[in-house]
This record gives sequence, C-alpha cells and structure tokens, in this order.
Amino acid sequence: MNPNRANIINSISLILMGIWGFFDLSSPTALIPSMFGLLLLGCFLFSYKKQNLNKIFAHIAIVLTLIILLSLVAMRLPKSIDDGGIGLIRVLIMVSTSFFSIVIFVKSFVDMRKN
Repeated sequence: MNPNRANIINSISLILMGIWGFFDLSSPTALIPSMFGLLLLGCFLFSYKKQNLNKIFAHIAIVLTLIILLSLVAMRLPKSIDDGGIGLIRVLIMVSTSFFSIVIFVKSFVDMRKN
C-alpha cells in the first residue's frame, strides 16, 4: 500500500462518514471530517499533478490527518462511546482509516530515509 492510496481511502472515509453523520444528526459540525477529507483529497490531487511538490503535500496530508485523528479520539470518541449506536461505528471507521493512513505515511517516510 502506498501513501497515495491510503490518503484516498482516508479522505473518502472522512467525506462519506461526515455526510452520513450530517444527515443522521442534522448537525453542521458533523461535516468537519468531510472538510478535512476534501482537503486531504486536494493534497492527493495536487501531489499527483506536480511530482516535485509531492513531499510538501505529503507532509501537509499527514499533519491534517494527525489533527483529525487527535480531535476524533480526544473529543468525539468519548461522546460516541457514551451514546453508542451507529455514531460509534462511524467514529471508529474514521479513526481506523486515519490511523492506518498515518502508519502508511510514516512507513513511507522511513523507507525514503533509508534510501
């Protein structure tokens, strides 16, 4: 798995889960993960078209992913655990794809550093 694929999976997950949460809760704050997903998707598209900017957008993508992961774990996950239900599943999906994306990015950075 390369970082671009992990970024796409994470961004699509964030977009879809945020939209689902918005329609489920009718709360505009549920769209925050969708906005992060759109930013991550933009990082992929810009890095794909400009190969010399690939490192910059990869670092931007990992920072955005880390921000959304920390905010999901610190703020949303405890509330979702208390509430239970389908909201908890949505949050766990977003947390797992974000964590997976960070692991792939870090592995990629380590491999590049070795080379």
